[in-house]
Amino acid sequence: MVEVLYFAKSAEITGVRSETISVPQEIKALQLWKEIETRHPGLADVRNQVIFAVRQEYVELGDQLLLLQPGDEIAVIPPISGG
Repeated sequence: MVEVLYFAKSAEITGVRSETISVPQEIKALQLWKEIETRHPGLADVRNQVIFAVRQEYVELGDQLLLLQPGDEIAVIPPISGG
């Protein structure tokens, strides 16, 4: 079980600020994103704009293998608009 934190636009899309999900301990970053996107299809709209972080380290949405521990935090951070 890992905790997914949603910020700004991603929180608006999902309707929640955080949730706990069950995923394999070894999972590729893109597979993890797809698991989250399956729960919240609206996130597909911001997929190419979000910053994805695992244990407070930025992760590319690609083929790198993540080794998750129970309780790890996954953050979905959309771009912050300035003005």
